[in-house]
Amino acid sequence: MTTGISLVRENTESMQPPRALWVPFPLGRPLGKAGDASFQNQVIHHGLELLSRPEGPVLEDFPLDVPRTDQEVLQVCPVSFPPKQPGKGAWEARLLAEFNLLQPWYQLSLRRRKGRTLVGIAPEPLEENLKQLASLLDTANLPQTIDWLKPATDDLKAFYIEAMTAQPGQYDAAEITSQFWQATELGAALIVICKHFQNAEANQLKLFARILAPREVVSTP
Repeated sequence: MTTGISLVRENTESMQPPRALWVPFPLGRPLGKAGDASFQNQVIHHGLELLSRPEGPVLEDFPLDVPRTDQEVLQVCPVSFPPKQPGKGAWEARLLAEFNLLQPWYQLSLRRRKGRTLVGIAPEPLEENLKQLASLLDTANLPQTIDWLKPATDDLKAFYIEAMTAQPGQYDAAEITSQFWQATELGAALIVICKHFQNAEANQLKLFARILAPREVVSTP
């Protein structure tokens, strides 16, 4: 018997594993808040309890959300993003300007984390991936496979989040995620791609759309 933890409910429903626990946490944090061993143990214990079910598939919701940190000790994202201007100017100019704004903060993040980073999945450099993504958007010629797109967007999202949390301290993951999707040009670009893939014929692209952007930001007009 096996059991697993799921961050994307729709994918788990379609795959129907023997037993799965869906958790309402940000992508990349399947056990919830980093450093909170007590809460993480609750998640693991709840998942292991599914092994007692006589038959599957079983998909159960974890009943708790990530505990909120005391607002007095939370850090605010050090980056101040200018207002987005949808439809004004080419994607390349807007995305590269934002990339250059974040570069010093990302370098600070690298130094603070002693060189550790989640960036580096894609074989191409960040700026090259950003230019290619912008070109696809500017020409309305989105790819029909995710071979290049998934590692490229994973790298870019990691670059943004690490730059946005460059200052030492604790951050509210929900606030950082909200700012990424609501305030950045990259967030806006990924939403455009996600909405396009939602209507694609290929199941691979539809599944990718579900993990590219949260459901709540894609459904926002």
